Amino acid sequence: MKEIHEQSRLLGYLDQYKLESIFSNEVKEYLTLHQFSKGEILCSKGDQLHSMYFMVKGKFKVYAISSEGNTLIVRFKTPLAIIGDVEFVNGMSVLNTVEAVSDGELIGVSYDVLRTMQAKQVEFLQFLLKIITEKLYTESQSNSLNLLLPVEARLASYLLSLSSEGEGNIYHKEMRTTNLTEVAALIGTSYRHLNRVIQKLVLEGIIERNKGSLTIKDLPRLRERANGHIHE
Repeated sequence: MKEIHEQSRLLGYLDQYKLESIFSNEVKEYLTLHQFSKGEILCSKGDQLHSMYFMVKGKFKVYAISSEGNTLIVRFKTPLAIIGDVEFVNGMSVLNTVEAVSDGELIGVSYDVLRTMQAKQVEFLQFLLKIITEKLYTESQSNSLNLLLPVEARLASYLLSLSSEGEGNIYHKEMRTTNLTEVAALIGTSYRHLNRVIQKLVLEGIIERNKGSLTIKDLPRLRERANGHIHE
């Protein structure tokens, strides 16, 4: 991550996401703004964090890695998402790896500064409780998604998580077919089965496979195949 010194932008994010109400004036003086890049690992399992980060722009994915090297998506997150909240409360190391799937920005504040905050303490703790509760609910939904839904629905949900909408236009992230082994592990299926499902969606005109990438062609039908589920 790269720190950027644009106070007006930082203050704009505080106003946009209503964060002014949870920080004391003293703590606001220590807030920092950071940029991250697509593909950057923001933290890895086992890391010891010393700051809490509030994502105010972009998107990242959170995934677990087993001792055998298998991966499983826990969730995708968009603003306002937080890194380091559970670690702050419990004093534990990072449980899951966080990887950026787009460029974006974070507001950071050190744990030491947060622990000195007296004014606004109740508001901040209530905010953390709400965020952590939402995380628990999302992870429960994600586990159900991987255990109960057919592979086609899981793949559709994954592709939807990689797409974004804005300004009346739809922008789709291409998924490189060289990553299909990883994707198969992430959604809990075999590489061979995943290929069969992809071929089916291609034949139906829902996605396109061309020059080593997958692209969404029919977003409404892909949403139907996801059965209302998405990894977020």
